[in-house]
Amino acid sequence: MNNPRPRLILRLLLPPALAFTAVTMALAQEGTANLPPGAPAAVEKSLLDLFNAGGALMCPILLCSVGTIAVAVYCFLQINQKKMMPKTQVDGVSHAMQRHDANAAYELCQAAPNVFANTMSSALLKVNFERDLANKVSMEQAAGETLMQEETRLMIWVNYLNIFATIAPMLGLLGTVTGMIQSFDQLAAGKSEPQDLAGGIGEAMLTTAGGLIVGIPAMFLYFYFRNLLQVAIGNIQKSVTFMIDVLSGELKLASAAHAYAETPPEEAAE
Repeated sequence: MNNPRPRLILRLLLPPALAFTAVTMALAQEGTANLPPGAPAAVEKSLLDLFNAGGALMCPILLCSVGTIAVAVYCFLQINQKKMMPKTQVDGVSHAMQRHDANAAYELCQAAPNVFANTMSSALLKVNFERDLANKVSMEQAAGETLMQEETRLMIWVNYLNIFATIAPMLGLLGTVTGMIQSFDQLAAGKSEPQDLAGGIGEAMLTTAGGLIVGIPAMFLYFYFRNLLQVAIGNIQKSVTFMIDVLSGELKLASAAHAYAETPPEEAAE
């Protein structure tokens, strides 16, 4: 079934966009018509022309933008609930835990490694039904250590967005300084015409704009994926703790108790 929401959004946004375009074109034509005779027409610049006018610092700003896009795509693919904690796998492991079948749960985790599976596997390696509560304390400790490692591994990539969000505006500020220095050098040389100062001032403004254009989305993506990761890690921790409680016998569900009651006494004792 097709989702009608994108079409509805398109219908809402298309008329204002067309109206804005029409008004912009009308104002541009009016401005061109009002130019005095002999006045030079405004020169249209492409993105490449603006990039070249920004000076050498536009290159590292461009690299920051490419890095931001690459890291954002990676985080989008890796940091999500379906990737870190597949529902089918969680349900299968939960059913195995209710049956007190640690081997089946471990095999399910090893079949499809992810954050949840790796955390649960480390806990299942510590299972010992001969000890109190199936060695629950060691299971929780192992799960906590593994979950912390998984969070750190993913948080490294999220922090790259914070790095780009910090470096890009700083590079833009550096371009502002170098552009103003260039303009003052022109003044010191006795060149005070507007066209003499336009190059340095243009470089200053373009690098500042470029740094902000890269830095603002990078900062937004950093906070977005950081919060998304924290929520996912919290859900995984909650699920793993619940399953360990079920396996250790500290928490007895109705379905688990029913399945356990049908087990022969000899097997239950084992």
